[in-house]
Formats: sequence, structure tokens, C-alpha cells
Amino acid sequence: MKLLIVTSVVAFHKDVLKLFIKANIEAFSSSEIDGYKNGNSLVATQSWFPGDKGGNESVMLFSFTEEEKITQLFRYLKEYNEKLETNNPVRAVVLPIERSI
Repeated sequence: MKLLIVTSVVAFHKDVLKLFIKANIEAFSSSEIDGYKNGNSLVATQSWFPGDKGGNESVMLFSFTEEEKITQLFRYLKEYNEKLETNNPVRAVVLPIERSI
């Protein structure tokens, strides 16, 4: 079992969910996050004006799942990213699980 973490901008959330299901990853969690690309954006969020927009609205999905399903999802994500016309690709990482209960 491994820990899969995927991040994307909110606009791609539904597409990423479909790819999870296509890869038979049906048990996962998600959380809304703010994504930042460089230090200047972070400094801008520490403004005195609360109406100023901070990072990009993003989403993080994670799942404890099997290697075979992760391999399939990575294929789908690679194909998906190749068709994007933006500089905000879907990102994914896998971490080994040493122990679990």
C-alpha cells in the first residue's frame, strides 16, 4: 500500500475525480487548498487589504491504495496533462507506507 497525493487547480477537479474512478481508486479524500507558484505571490497575500486575492484555488486529493491502481492513474494523468493548454498541470506523488493500523 502507498500514499497517493494529487494536486490540481479547482477547474480540473471533476476531471481528476473521473480519472480516479477510471483507475479504480474509489476510496480517497480531498481538501481545498491555495496553490502558489513563487515567493512573490505569498508576500502579496500578507496584505493589509483582505479583498486581495491570494493563491490559486486548488484541490488536493489523497488515497491509500495499491501500486497497480497508482500506475494506471499516472498514465491517465500524463495523457491529461499533455492535452492541457495551461501551465498548471495536475501534479501527483507517491509515498511508501512503512507502517499502518
